[in-house]
Amino acid sequence: MKQDIKSMTISELQAAFDALGEPKFRAGQVYSWLHRGARSFADMTNLSKALRQRLDELFFITVPEVVRKQTDPEDGTIKYLWRLMDGNCVETVLMRYHHGNTVCISSEVGCPMGCAFCASTIGGLVRRLSPAEMLDEVLFTQLDSGLEISNIVLMGIGEPLDNFDNVLRFLELVNSENGMNIGMRHISLSTCGVVPRIDELAEKGLQLTLSVSLHAPDDETRSRIMPVNRRWNVEELLDACRRYFAKTGRRISFEYAMIRGVNDTPEAAALLLKRLRGMQAHVNLIPLNHVDESPLEPSTKETVAAFQQALERGGVTCTVRRTLGGNIDASCGQLRRRYEKNN
Repeated sequence: MKQDIKSMTISELQAAFDALGEPKFRAGQVYSWLHRGARSFADMTNLSKALRQRLDELFFITVPEVVRKQTDPEDGTIKYLWRLMDGNCVETVLMRYHHGNTVCISSEVGCPMGCAFCASTIGGLVRRLSPAEMLDEVLFTQLDSGLEISNIVLMGIGEPLDNFDNVLRFLELVNSENGMNIGMRHISLSTCGVVPRIDELAEKGLQLTLSVSLHAPDDETRSRIMPVNRRWNVEELLDACRRYFAKTGRRISFEYAMIRGVNDTPEAAALLLKRLRGMQAHVNLIPLNHVDESPLEPSTKETVAAFQQALERGGVTCTVRRTLGGNIDASCGQLRRRYEKNN
């Protein structure tokens, strides 16, 4: 069985080359080629032909294929549908902001979490992405678009903490000074609330931003739209967030999709304030994107504004996420879902 060479760290690659009787600097050369987007060992022209052939016998290089690329004419957002080497597809979104270009990547093919407002979870989990496949989303988005990526959010298809070990390895790879060298403070990881993994992540001491998909302040509502709440309820999740802040000193960002008549009432805002009192937190209100298979509808602009004002009056920092990619299947998982239906 060939090994996935791009999922290897520089130290692992050096050990592999040492076992092959090759000098360690060759590992650095190969690592550099991989993190610049080399598609085959034949591309690595500063290696001997014999070494390239030997590497090709032992390792494989992941290379995704663009199945569909959509660009929003209004804001320049680019949405990619990538076909992976086994034929499965995932989505990646490139968003342009004044502070730099942000790429939103997927961590799994499909998702096991079953959130009612998300197209990604329809059909459930197919498989988890490898570290190399996640790295490819960043690397090949940058290469195809010609735009330098400065920020990463793990908020695409899948639950990152469900793919914990591979996500940690991806973070190490993309943070490597010998690779893309994107700093941890420029990376956000989103979770729907896998409490034990939040505690494990806190122990790692990474300086990334943890974004928690809260979406409701009470157990009845949250369990209805997010099945994960039946395993770890709101209070258990918030306790884990408090522990995370105490361990890392990093403020939590709470994601809150505004759903008409479900979680957008004045009573919900008041309860959310009560829940977050005393926490170092930021609330990001998200206008809900329509999902064809879901009956849920977005809150009105007036309702979102009133909800924001209620939180800010109560002393909670709150912003409304800028809507990007509205003309190109903005909802996560929609493009993949439509492609699978048509094929």
